[in-house]
Amino acid sequence: MQMLFILFGIAFALSLIPFGWLVLRGYRRYRGTRVVTCPETRKTVAVEVDAAHAAVTDLAGAPDLRLKSCSRWPERQDCGQECLAELEAAPDGCLVRNLLTDWYRGKTCALCGRAFEETSWSEHKPAVLSPQRATLEWDDVAPESLPGILSTHLPICWNCHMAESFRRLHPELVLEDPLHKEARRSAVS
Repeated sequence: MQMLFILFGIAFALSLIPFGWLVLRGYRRYRGTRVVTCPETRKTVAVEVDAAHAAVTDLAGAPDLRLKSCSRWPERQDCGQECLAELEAAPDGCLVRNLLTDWYRGKTCALCGRAFEETSWSEHKPAVLSPQRATLEWDDVAPESLPGILSTHLPICWNCHMAESFRRLHPELVLEDPLHKEARRSAVS
């Protein structure tokens, strides 16, 4: 009898593996910061979906989306969350990572001219060059300001971002290569 309970326990545990995999897949789909237009103000806001809740309810066929955070909170935390309609229409289209990946696709670095082929967001992340010629990492940018930045800044590769950051922070340690100085000056100006 004890062996029967052990077998039923093992069978039950194994039956949870597909369930766990589906929940994990749903969680990965709904996690991350998204940029949407607030229906109330008509301005861009950054939101995060309650990914765990969406993943579990997605198992029933239709995910129940609700916000976990919004850049307008806590002041407007009691809003009707009408922005969820935009998320339901295109859940992956407003994900910040996807927006940035699409923006870099087909572009070249404004400083060195290297083409952006595959964008890596875990290491050697690309950056942007502001109109004031300062480089910015995406971690330093508020997601709700993304549309403005994408229209006014230039894409730069990780190598150029590191070189420009070092040049800006430690100008006394930088030696300019006379052969490449003119090329860099024309790219930056």
